[in-house]
Amino acid sequence: MSFLDARAAVRFAADKLQKVNLFETAHMFCDVYCLEPGQAQKPHAHEGATKFYFVLEGRVRASLGAEVRELGPGELAWSAPGESHGVENASSARAVLLVAMSPNPNAPASPNASPKSDAK
Repeated sequence: MSFLDARAAVRFAADKLQKVNLFETAHMFCDVYCLEPGQAQKPHAHEGATKFYFVLEGRVRASLGAEVRELGPGELAWSAPGESHGVENASSARAVLLVAMSPNPNAPASPNASPKSDAK
């Protein structure tokens, strides 16, 4: 276990949103997303993983499936496995989100994992 100051990880870039990893385990990852006005993470989905966006600063438009809502500090949107999701900073101010997903799609395969069988 470790203690982190997520505010110290905040950084912005004019060309694209910044995803700053706070920590990563075999089970999950946790990032800070930093969005300048107009920046977005296009809607996408993750089979078999749950993801959330928690607004720390600013305002974003969060999409979950066909639904779109504006979120501000302290508000959270989460997507179920396979559900389309994305965020957009449509405001005139910067936005900072805490984002986590489990299971971690970046984790290496477990050395104890069994190979998939083609047997029926």
